Amino acid sequence: MSTAAEVTGAPEAPGYRARHTLPLRVEAVRQLRRRRTLLMGGVLAALPFILIIAFAIGGTPDGGPGGGSRLTLMDTATASAANFAATCLFVSAGFLLVVPVALFCGDTVASEASWSSLRYLLAAPVPRARLLWSKLVVALGFSLAAMVLLPLVALAAGAAAYGWGPLELPTGGALATGDTVPRLALVVAFIFVSQLVTAGLAFWLSTKTDAPLGAVGGAVGLTIVGNVLDAVTALGSWRDFLPAHWQFAWADALQPGLEWGGMVKGAAVSVAYALILFALAFRGFSRKDIVS
Repeated sequence: MSTAAEVTGAPEAPGYRARHTLPLRVEAVRQLRRRRTLLMGGVLAALPFILIIAFAIGGTPDGGPGGGSRLTLMDTATASAANFAATCLFVSAGFLLVVPVALFCGDTVASEASWSSLRYLLAAPVPRARLLWSKLVVALGFSLAAMVLLPLVALAAGAAAYGWGPLELPTGGALATGDTVPRLALVVAFIFVSQLVTAGLAFWLSTKTDAPLGAVGGAVGLTIVGNVLDAVTALGSWRDFLPAHWQFAWADALQPGLEWGGMVKGAAVSVAYALILFALAFRGFSRKDIVS
């Protein structure tokens, strides 16, 4: 279904501006009021408190007997608020943070189709490219907000539970207190960029189906498949082309000497795949017959 101007080639009505249709503010408010947005935010905000309770019940991670001499990030979780925030990111980056990205990007267009409101938006008339652009920007914004929410809550909860201090490194040494927040911000930025592949998959699927669950589940499922393929060491150097291969490259940001190599390669792979998927979404949607 196309707008009247697209079908007839007639001039636009006086005062009509395509770039003013479906403003980002309007779309953001619509998405913010949805129950799944509030639920996802609640889950991410609750995770740090769940971990604090788990540590309180089971003891500090490195306090148990028989621990090995080689520490991990989990072993230093209760050393400071910064360590606790880094641990929360570590335990959630592989899957939990994939879910809000897939949810916000996969549900955005497909939900309109499932409610039979998509054709009415286009008849408003909202140009197809403008509709997709507004929804994509808002979806990515909410995805980034979800990733920022987790470490912010973790820092606040960790400061109350374990105090504020330097980030102790499992490999030895520590990052100065003043360097911890910038380094954690870099970690969040890389995780967001690495999840652009999931966002692209979800958004493309959202333009292909009227079932939001199919778009969200498909993106999550394909992300899991990527993780499984990365575990197949027989693939050798081919794994370098898998976004999942670089998903924990952000650990290089939590070193005394900041290492950029892995993060740059991972970001390049993710952005390349994401641009292709976003382009496919816009191209396919521009030619799609909208009947719902």
